[in-house]
Amino acid sequence: MRNPLGTHVLVGKGLVAGALASAVELGCEAFQVFVGNPRGWALTEGDPAQDAAFREACAEAGQRVFVHTPYLVNLGSPTPATYEKSVALVAHNLRRAAEIGAEGVVVHTGSYVAPAGDDADAVRRHEAALRQVREGLLPLLETLDGPDAPWLLLEPTAGQGRSLCAGVDDLAGYLDALDRHPRAGVCLDTCHVFAAGAPLDEPGGTAATLDRLDEVAGPGRLRLVHANDSKDPRGSMKDRHERLGDGHVGVDAFAELLAHPSTEGVPMVLETPGSREPGNADLALLQRLRAARAAVPASSGS
Repeated sequence: MRNPLGTHVLVGKGLVAGALASAVELGCEAFQVFVGNPRGWALTEGDPAQDAAFREACAEAGQRVFVHTPYLVNLGSPTPATYEKSVALVAHNLRRAAEIGAEGVVVHTGSYVAPAGDDADAVRRHEAALRQVREGLLPLLETLDGPDAPWLLLEPTAGQGRSLCAGVDDLAGYLDALDRHPRAGVCLDTCHVFAAGAPLDEPGGTAATLDRLDEVAGPGRLRLVHANDSKDPRGSMKDRHERLGDGHVGVDAFAELLAHPSTEGVPMVLETPGSREPGNADLALLQRLRAARAAVPASSGS
């Protein structure tokens, strides 16, 4: 399938009765879940029988599943307790992803802390934070053996605060810190990258952004797209999602996204207001854009 489409769903009654049932009701072909409290540090264990049932049911239905780590994770934090708990949460989420058959674990790339106005100190702290990222994530990446192991998907932020990786170009240093490990992939959030300055609102701007992503990260690293419009203008550095077409990104950007060679086969998951509601307009819009793209003869261009 050119692009499996779906949204983030709640686990609620459980992986099968809650998450999968919701995804099927919504008409998803791919979906994302949390495997614990998204705003807490607890390492929530699964039930082996339910994990197996979920894994088998998703495989039978052809559903592509992703896990998102909790929002508290910050691998660049200068606070030792926060850093240590962040590493533990990422490790736990990777294990849970393998247990439920998810193909990727999304982690925000994080931020560091430096006093305002002290550029030299900011550079030092940025370098120290990337060393932390390396020390925390490389050992976890080395455990990801085999073709069915989940990917670790780095999600650049909108640029708020002292971001370690905002936008496409910052991925170069982040991936270098991880020795460009073959299981380190990218989750591109369209709201984030737009807020960080990418010209998704211009004709050709989305295609140019994806071209640049291929140059910076390398082909094949883009494994998931969070399809979100933005409540705020380009370069705002604000992470506020909006329904598709109701924000500053606009519908044309998503049409370009669905047409670009680097997104071939890449799932697109919504995180927009109301996207978990039956009959939501955003999923229907993506489906129409995908169908329109499929109807274009290959000889007519990209």
